[in-house]
Amino acid sequence: MNRTMAALAGLMLAGIAGASAYAKVPQSEADHLGKDLTPLGAIKAGNADGSIPAWDGGLKAPPAGYTPGGKYVDPFPGDQVKFVIDGKNVDQYKDKLSAGQIALLKTYPAAKLRIFQTRRSCSLPERVYQATIKNATTATMTDDQNGLTDALVGNPFPIPKNGVEAIWNHRLRYRGFKFRRYFASAAVNRDGSYTLFKNEDFGIFHYNGPGLSTVGDVTDIKQLNNIGISYVNITTSPARLAGSVVLVHDTINAKEMPRQAWVYNPGTRRVLRAPELAYDNPLYNTDGLATTDQFDMYNGATDRYNFELLPKKELYIGYNNYAVNAKYAEILTPNVLNPDLGRYELHRVWVVDAKLKEGTRHVYGRRTFYLDEDSWNIAQVDLYDSRGQLWRAQEGPISNAYELPLCSSALEVTYDLQSGRYVVFALKNEEKQFTLNAQDVDPSQFTPDAIRRLGTR
Repeated sequence: MNRTMAALAGLMLAGIAGASAYAKVPQSEADHLGKDLTPLGAIKAGNADGSIPAWDGGLKAPPAGYTPGGKYVDPFPGDQVKFVIDGKNVDQYKDKLSAGQIALLKTYPAAKLRIFQTRRSCSLPERVYQATIKNATTATMTDDQNGLTDALVGNPFPIPKNGVEAIWNHRLRYRGFKFRRYFASAAVNRDGSYTLFKNEDFGIFHYNGPGLSTVGDVTDIKQLNNIGISYVNITTSPARLAGSVVLVHDTINAKEMPRQAWVYNPGTRRVLRAPELAYDNPLYNTDGLATTDQFDMYNGATDRYNFELLPKKELYIGYNNYAVNAKYAEILTPNVLNPDLGRYELHRVWVVDAKLKEGTRHVYGRRTFYLDEDSWNIAQVDLYDSRGQLWRAQEGPISNAYELPLCSSALEVTYDLQSGRYVVFALKNEEKQFTLNAQDVDPSQFTPDAIRRLGTR
């Protein structure tokens, strides 16, 4: 290990050892950002054998052939499969796989991971990098670790001192300001048959703007009135569910004000408060195969788990997988997503082991999160039941929305290892084109009266 890598490893271990601090870091640590660390806190250098390259800024422009507003084009069309991991050789690579990945490969003969050259392609706007560097010396959490102060726009804790700070980095990672999407979800049975749900959603990432209605109309996190995200989801299919509308105000300080949610029911034409849209209540349109706090890999309050930050590791994760833009019938195959469309790369990940606090309840007694170091996206999760048995495996392959740019999950899938079923959401290829720069989205659309009007249109 060279001196730079040794020093960085020492810095990370010191952060883990000082987990009780959970607060801003001194300037001497923040000075590593943008130098031997990337602006988001990743190790800029590659690994010892060169299988992970140095970060050089990621994708700096859309690839040739991309038309603004059109489907995403693979920026690496010439890359070839280096090797394949399946149930026969999984033990050879188990030190670079999660428990959930190992279980999938050993359980289903069709499962495999196609390994490609590692491309550290994630990139963000310069203003997000500068905001993240600033946050490093200002951001703090409330005493219960369930609220945030003195941060805006970028990741609040690029040099995390404990696991909950790493989870906050995922929850508040940069995703633009206003968006409008059209997507499908599918609950897939063991034989490959499935039920397809279709949705339209739109929202405002107030923290990332920062802004209430326009970028820059606030300059302090307190001006956001404790609302980090305003979000609306409309079910458009199947017919029995069409017209259902969900409204969520996701808060920055959950102790001061928990998440606020409402549901419009087209059958009764009423809007009702929905406090159940949180934690381990079933996530809508997943046929009971995922919990509400699994949407976006993990969302919502952090008060039910103790989050332990473990040492970084190298893991094969879904990355730069633009091939998932295939037709749904091609993607949705028995037991697992079509493995011939997958692309996996070796990346360093932050590891956070979350165990349920004594006296609280959740269907998952333990969750192990693997967060991509270059983007703070949760890429993989191992989900355990209350007995400590591995129950489900969650995956969110990462790609760069290079027109902005930003990095996030291309889709999300949860495999139920006990039933042989899985649910996938954020399928977009057969829907109307989505936009991550939706100027028509306005704060007036995020009220109970507004969703009532949406439901009756």
